[in-house]
Amino acid sequence: MVRIPDTRRTALIRFSSPLRSTRLTVHLGAALGIAFGVCFVTGLLSHLIQHPPGWFWWPSRPAGLYRFTQGLHVATGLATVPLLGAKLWSVYPRLFTWPPVRGLAHAAERLSVAALAGAALFQVVSGVLNVARWYPPMPFFFTTAHYWVGWLAVGALLVHVGVQLPGLRRAPDGPGRRRVLLAVAAAAGVVTVSTIGQTVRPLAPVSLLAPRRPGTGPQGLPVNRTAAGAGVRDAALDPGYRLTVAGFGRVVELSLADLAALPQHTTVLAIACVEGWSSTGTWTGVRLRDLVALLGADPAACTARVESLQAGGRYRGSDVATPHLADERTLVALRLGGEPLALDHGYPARLIAPNRPGVLQTKWLSRITVRSAR
Repeated sequence: MVRIPDTRRTALIRFSSPLRSTRLTVHLGAALGIAFGVCFVTGLLSHLIQHPPGWFWWPSRPAGLYRFTQGLHVATGLATVPLLGAKLWSVYPRLFTWPPVRGLAHAAERLSVAALAGAALFQVVSGVLNVARWYPPMPFFFTTAHYWVGWLAVGALLVHVGVQLPGLRRAPDGPGRRRVLLAVAAAAGVVTVSTIGQTVRPLAPVSLLAPRRPGTGPQGLPVNRTAAGAGVRDAALDPGYRLTVAGFGRVVELSLADLAALPQHTTVLAIACVEGWSSTGTWTGVRLRDLVALLGADPAACTARVESLQAGGRYRGSDVATPHLADERTLVALRLGGEPLALDHGYPARLIAPNRPGVLQTKWLSRITVRSAR
């Protein structure tokens, strides 16, 4: 018989608790599976919008759809923090079962658990760091890593469920299950209420942990990247600024005065950021489809590439698909809240379009290249 060393037996006793039970673990796992499912679907959608493959199509209406899906993604991810902690606590003693491997099937199960726990911790911790915009601890590009580890987490979760499912119906209960579940639900509720105000404005006063607050920032909107940080301050303030609109063999160059002389339109749209915050502004400027029409092109049959004055960076430019280009609410905005754009909001001109992530609402526009959608 294999005897557990005294130190291991002592550790098991130290971390034992009458509140643990198999049924508690099952219920926590089910809740965590639902939360991870919501995060995976909404995160996959955000990734496809930002890096669309040829087959993907994303509409311009309803205008607040991305705001909702990404807000749900971040809110659910943050609420997962106490849920994941409770789940790991409930299974902690099983990490020290002896012998550690009892055959190939058991080894596969342990491996799937290790992959699931590691992927889940990575997703939650990196997600929280991204929401806080604290990137030094992450020596990798967050978006790419978060996307691929998300697939790993879902795969490991499915394997884990497949292995554990046959025994779940016989899972014994424990006396503290309801108390633990209520405590975890309360903690998740507190986390949600204290952060979701960064996109649900009525809850902003009680969202003490929210990294962004609606209404805070230049002209009443938060800012992620400033003009100084983007290195465009001098170019944006240059009196010789011109916006180049090119395509179909024609080139039109427009000064800020030329843009202001074109028909102006006003719309109310939100900046919805991938970090989960959003805030609504009143924007005034020239419809993008009117600029395309200056080239003699049909906006309903075109796409466009918009580029910033920035010299480089992953989001220096973005592609505007036909539904957004042809939408009357898509503007090359010159004013915010009735005032000229603040420099940090994209002066002299920026893109604002419905139902797009904030990283694709390109600021400090320098060039618009129009192409046929066919």
